[in-house]
This record gives sequence, structure tokens and C-alpha cells, in this order.
Amino acid sequence: MQKMRVRRVVPGIVLAVVWLMAEGGVAWAQAVGAAKAASAQVAVGSGLEMQSADAALEARLREIAKAHHGKVALYATQLNTGLSVGIDADAVVQTASVIKLTILFEAMEQVRAGKAHWDDSIQLEPGDAVSGSGILLFLDAPQTLTLKDVLTLMIVMSDNTAANLAIDKIGLDAVNERIAWMGLKDTHLYKKIGKPATEPMPSDQEKYGLGKSTAREMARVMERIGRCELEKQGESAAGPISVSDRAICVVAMNMLRNQFYRDTIPRYLEKLDKTETGSGTASKTGSLNAVRADVAIVAGKKGPMVLSIFTYENTDTGWTADNEGELAIAMLARAIVEAWSPEGIDGKTLTPGLELEMKGTGTVSPKGIPAASN
Repeated sequence: MQKMRVRRVVPGIVLAVVWLMAEGGVAWAQAVGAAKAASAQVAVGSGLEMQSADAALEARLREIAKAHHGKVALYATQLNTGLSVGIDADAVVQTASVIKLTILFEAMEQVRAGKAHWDDSIQLEPGDAVSGSGILLFLDAPQTLTLKDVLTLMIVMSDNTAANLAIDKIGLDAVNERIAWMGLKDTHLYKKIGKPATEPMPSDQEKYGLGKSTAREMARVMERIGRCELEKQGESAAGPISVSDRAICVVAMNMLRNQFYRDTIPRYLEKLDKTETGSGTASKTGSLNAVRADVAIVAGKKGPMVLSIFTYENTDTGWTADNEGELAIAMLARAIVEAWSPEGIDGKTLTPGLELEMKGTGTVSPKGIPAASN
């Protein structure tokens, strides 16, 4: 659930030494030693995990996370290089409205299978409206919408009433079956928003509310949408994207690129996109009093990145654009993009497949996010 508010690889050791000396005047020997130790560290479940050594970025992300008055769960990867970085990437967290990405993905799959169509009529009836983010609660009912309308409102405005209408249309069980189909072990959509559950809830529903996931698993959902991976369970399929699949993914990508809430991952990145081809980020946010989250594809000029960042148990529970949790996400995103794509971002590459298909071969570059495992 989300409230409305006004918008307003260089070797790691060398970079770590330069950064540490510039920031704090740390002695040369200490800096080298710390960088070596950080590069070698793999501490899943206890803090930071690194799959590709990037000590300077690691140090910067640690500093930002430590300064935040709350907890941070983060997973980021550059899809064309396989670089990745994480902070408690497998911690199970409240998703807030980020879980709506799984609703979108299942809708895409149902359109692909012919079980649903973008122009299917959906009726907004009196009593359907729920509080929180969105505009449908302000409209007179009945209203006739399309499936595309409902999903657009759910993504762009994080409309809670629209999310419930989408769940009614495509099915709560279908969403959770699709989550399992993707191989995600710690992701679940529990119920509609602001409505009583219609079946017994799992024991952990009270803790997580609308949905649960991890930074790594939500990154996987976003990567599937960006790569337009609609056809194969588990790992991605090599080969060109079909014309029909591409058309479905264009619709979804347009929703995500037009995200209304831009105070988290896009906050400091928008100025890096000098083109006139549209936003260089495609994202879905989520907010609760003590939670701020954003999962995005960022179109780096050095290659597309998926950033999945959650701040939770936050001390700052205010609903302003300068909420500390939102600022922390923005600073983490800026640090990652500046490290992996210092030339900036370019929205023209935010097309289905993210331009990762190799011309003339039909193959795709190595995946950045491995299947989640316990």
C-alpha cells in the first residue's frame, strides 16, 4: 500500500584505495588491506554478498546503508556483464506495493496464452474502492475499465483498488502459481488490499501484510519483464523474442517507464539521461509507514541494470519526498549506476529484451541473476 504525495570496472582494490583516501585519509596499507578483505568476502545472510569483486562500490554501499536509520536489503546486477552486488539480498521482507509486479507478470502470461486480453472489460462497482494510493477511490461507480487500464493504474499510480480488480480478473492463486513457476521460494501475494481474506491465511501473513519477497527474487521478476521472458519456466530461453511476445512486453514496459513515484531509484538518475526518448528507468515502488522500496531496470549506457532496494524498520515514517528511507534508496542507486555506467543512462534502450539479443545469432548474453536457492 502506498500513499499519494506530490512529485516533485576498474580493479576493485585500486578504486577502493582511491575512494578511501579521498573520503577519510585512511593510510595506504589499511586501505589495501580492507579492500582485499572486502573483495574476498562472501557473507550471505550476515550482511554483504559479492559475486563479482568490486571493492570500491561495496565500501560505498556499506557506508550508505550504515548511515540509514533502519535496515537495507539490496540486490543489483548489470545484465550484460554479470556484475552483481547485494546487502542481505535474501532477507525476507515486506514488499508493500512492489508485489504488484507479480500481478503484472501473470497478466502478461495470461494475455500471451489467450486467457485474457488487454481490452477485456472490468467493472468498478460501488464498494470496490479501498484506501491508499490511486485515483479509482475518488471516481463514481459503476465505471467500465479495461484490463490494460486497471494494470496501468496499478503500476503507474500504484492504485490499490485497481490492484484488487486485477486480482479478481486473473486470480490470486494464478499469481502465486506463477511465482512458484519462476522458481521463487520466498515470494508470496497473500490477499487483496483492504479487504478481508476469503481463505485461511498462512501464519506469517500478519507479519508481512500484502506480500513478502527478497531483494534478489523481486529483481528476478523485473528482469523477466525486461528481458521479455514469457515462455520458459525457471531459466531464460535463448533466441529472438517473437513479435507477439514483444508486443505484450512493450505494453508492460510503457507502464513501468511512466512510474509516477520517482523519488527513490530515479531521484538522482534522471539528470543522467540526456536523450529525448523517454525515461531511462522502468520501476515499481512500494511504501508503508516504516518501509520504502523500489525495483527498477536502469538503462545504463554501459549496459542495463536491475536494482532492487528495500529499506525497512525505518525510523523515519513520514510521508514526504525527503523521507530518509527514500533518500537512502536514491543514494544507493546513484552509487551503483555511477560505478557501473559512469557515462550515464539512455532511455532508448528500454525496449523488450533490453537490447541483449546478439544481432544475427538469436542468443542472449549471460544472465545476471541466478535462480534463487535455499
